[in-house]
Amino acid sequence: MLMHIARRLVSGVVVLIVVASLAFVLLFIGSSNIARNILGDQATEEAVALKAAELGLDQPILSRLGDWMLNAVQGELGRSWFSNQDVFEAILSRLPITLVMVFASITLIAVAATVLGMVAAVRRGWVDRVVQVGAVLGSSLPGFIIGVFLVTIFAVQLGWFDAVSRIRPGAGAWVWVSSLTLPVVALLINGVAGTAQQIRSAFIKQLEQDYVRTLRSRGIPEREILFKHVLRSAAPAGLTVLSLQFIGLLGGVVIIESIFAIPGMGKLAVDATTQSDLPLVMGVVIYTVIIVIIVNLLVDILNGWLNPKVRVS
Repeated sequence: MLMHIARRLVSGVVVLIVVASLAFVLLFIGSSNIARNILGDQATEEAVALKAAELGLDQPILSRLGDWMLNAVQGELGRSWFSNQDVFEAILSRLPITLVMVFASITLIAVAATVLGMVAAVRRGWVDRVVQVGAVLGSSLPGFIIGVFLVTIFAVQLGWFDAVSRIRPGAGAWVWVSSLTLPVVALLINGVAGTAQQIRSAFIKQLEQDYVRTLRSRGIPEREILFKHVLRSAAPAGLTVLSLQFIGLLGGVVIIESIFAIPGMGKLAVDATTQSDLPLVMGVVIYTVIIVIIVNLLVDILNGWLNPKVRVS
């Protein structure tokens, strides 16, 4: 098991280095006008040249990449070109908000999708049809439409929740609940049906296996078969779907955070990209990749614990 984890860690580090290098080159290779954008159109050519030299934009791209990586290994991701805020501090102030929202959403999706998928696989009938129709609707209905609908009904008309996030440093628990409930519900509705459909398929596949018929022939209660044996065997497929759903949520929160004015990583990424604040964009990319690698590692560990065959694959 330790060797399995070590291999995944090494592959994760390789992926991080490759993604960081590609992102850096793609972002900085066309950064010749950044100094002009920062200083404005009225700045002189001399001032623009000095600013470019200050930011290191006059250096070869590979030299800049090497310097950035050396600093990144030491935990230094630079400073924002516009606000002069430390990139690490900027991300650290936004990351918890996004992670709370995404983890709350994926937890609810996991519970609801597992229940719906199990019931649909075992009972079939109308529940199965509802799950399949919901999977089609959930995949075709954009999350921002659900978000706008929830804001209009439950925030603007009924006033039950905040239409705009009130999360600030030192905000109480109720502010977090009131500000994140509707975004979490929007992400839940958008993701639960499709995930339930995948879990349903995994359950049906396991229910058709010979070991299930053998267990039933021995008189083992159906509930024990479902929860002790079938659920464990279908869990790896479900975990894989949920890990993909988690990665999708990290990208999907950009729109949701814009709708609800949530000061999270999505809004930070949009603002940094709009301003061409490349150090901040690189920081967002790196932290997103690290989160994805950690989630995939945890899923691999869980799959290895549930299915020993995965460890030697």
